[in-house]
Parts: sequence; C-alpha cells; structure tokens
Amino acid sequence: MIKRMLVMLAATAMVLTALGFIKFKQVQEAIAQGAAYRPPPEAVTTIVTKQERWPETLSAIGSVTAVQGVMVSADLPGIVDRIEFESGGAVSEGDVLVRLDTRQEQAQLAAAEAARDLARLNFDRLQGVVNQSAVSRMDYDRAAADQKQTEARVAEIQAIIARKTICAPFPGILGIRQVNLGQYLSGGSPIVSLQKLDPIYVDFSLPQQFVGRVRIGGSIRFESADLRGTRFNGQITAVNSVVDENTRNVQIQATTANPRGRLRPGMFVETQVLLGTANSVIALPAPAISYAPYGDSVFVVADLKDPGGQSFRGVRQQFVKLGPSRGDQVAVLSGLKPGEEVVTSGVFKLRNGIAVSVNNNVQPSNDKTPKPEDR
Repeated sequence: MIKRMLVMLAATAMVLTALGFIKFKQVQEAIAQGAAYRPPPEAVTTIVTKQERWPETLSAIGSVTAVQGVMVSADLPGIVDRIEFESGGAVSEGDVLVRLDTRQEQAQLAAAEAARDLARLNFDRLQGVVNQSAVSRMDYDRAAADQKQTEARVAEIQAIIARKTICAPFPGILGIRQVNLGQYLSGGSPIVSLQKLDPIYVDFSLPQQFVGRVRIGGSIRFESADLRGTRFNGQITAVNSVVDENTRNVQIQATTANPRGRLRPGMFVETQVLLGTANSVIALPAPAISYAPYGDSVFVVADLKDPGGQSFRGVRQQFVKLGPSRGDQVAVLSGLKPGEEVVTSGVFKLRNGIAVSVNNNVQPSNDKTPKPEDR
C-alpha cells in the first residue's frame, strides 16, 4: 500500500515538473517575442532644415491714434437751427457742420449797426468844424469814442454770430452725430467726432533697455487682428523724453500712410520694430514644435538600430531654443543643424526611438505671410 502511494506521488511530481518546464519555455518564448516586437511605423511628414536670415525685431502691442482728432463741440449756448453734415461723411477744413439759432443776435446786430452809423455821422460832422472852434474839443473826443465803441459793439455781435456757426477745424472723417434739430446746446456740448485718418499714428511702448536701439526714422511693420493678411509699414517719428515710472517703458510713436482709411483710431495692432540687423535661424512650421514646461523640442528623423542590431528609420527627440515667430513659422536659434530632417506633423504621437514612415504628400502650412483664409 505504501509502495503504491510512493509510486503515485513520484508520477505526480514528474507530471508537474514536466508541465512547469513547458510553461517556463512558453513564458520565455513570449518574453523573447515581446522584446523582438516592433510596433508599426507612425506616419509623419518632414522637412529638411536650412539656414535663413531673419531681420532682428522688437515686438510690442500698440494702438492706432489719429494725427488730428477732436470732438467738435458748441462754443456758445444756443438752439440747433440747421445740421449740414451726415454721420460718417468726409469734410474739408471750414465746412459748416451746425448752425445755431442767431435771430436774437441778428436783431442786436441791426441795432448796433444803426448806432454805429449814427455815431459815424456825428463824428464826421464834428470833424469838419472842430478846427474852426465851432465845437468844443470835449464834444469832439466824445463823438470819436462813441464811434469806436459802436464799431466794437458791431464786431462783438458779429463774432458771436460767427461762433454760432460751427465749422470743421481741419479735413477728416466725421463720426456719429450727437445732436438733433431744435436741441438746446450748452457751451461745450459735443456735436460730432472728427478724425484725420491719413496719415495716422501708431503708439506703442518698449522696455527702457531697448530704447537705445530705436532711432527716429527707423522702420516698423504691424498688423491688426481685424485686418489679417494686410501688413502695414511705417516710420518712427517720436520717442518720449521720459520713462514711465510704473512700467519702466518708453512710449514710441510711428507714422504710417492710411489712404484708404482702413486703420481707425483705437484699433489694436501687433507691432514689430526693425532694428536693421539679421539673425541666422532655422525656420520650422509651428506644428513641428513640441512645447513642454521642461523645454521645447522637435523630433529628428535618423537611422536607428533595434536591440538586435537591425537598422530602421526612427526619430530622436532634440531640445531646441526658440526665437520669434513669423506667420506660420517659428525660428529655432539653437539645437538644430542645416540639412537635418525634422518631423512637421504627427509630433503628439511620437516618442524617442519610435519607428516612422515619411509621407510628404500633404504638408502643414509653412508660410511667413499667410492669407486670412489660411488662418
């Protein structure tokens, strides 16, 4: 009985040992297959890097302001008698905008002119006889003073009437009318905005450490978010003589032509000051850059080897130092060399050492001056 039990135990142990050995071999084969497995290549697009010369610039946020711009207001109180302009219209210097009611002043003017004429007649009459001692010198002086006083009164009323005819002080574009016919206006009441739009100013600020690199007559270029695809050029015409104590910035003013009136006062613009020098950079499409808190990088396509020594086409991650952007392009200042093949799309699915398959039939946008529809 005991012998039979020992034989059964020995047979069971042999079976278990054989099964364990077989399973061990299966696990070893699975591990080997897993180590040798290579995922299928990821499809990407690439570009071959080349050196370019980019003008050195200083970027700033600015706003458009009118060379001349005022809110035309009433000089004297009165009732609006006539409105002789249309909102948004163009006017020349001296064009009449609004006439206030001057009926009372016209009546006062008629009375003043009559008094002036009478004073002039009296003066002329006395002037002919004063030298003959037919009239006293006091009466003659009084007549002369009356004549001057009445003439001054006429001139005063004429000036009041003229001031109630409100004209454009310079040529420009009108805004929206702020008054209505028959409305009473007090002194200083706004009537309409008037802006001279050509030429036009662009105001922006730069940190004080850059002021030494800015010169009067220097060139700028700028774009408006509302006029994408249109690049404007101008010249620096003024640099403020003081530094803002709160921001340590200096205000810069540039002037640009605006013949079509596309730029309007108050518009936000992105400005670049051209410093006249150029940097050597490698320009890449923006999708080629992998941004991360620990550093920006790109993936360079190269010939790599797997653990078995087999060559394959893969990527290596390369950290780079970025410079300014221009349209769809980003400047790489260091970390890449001309002639390297860099992945331009599909970056998000890559990791260091992964195999790739290059297909450049469709490339991402890489235009330094893209049109609005491209954005």
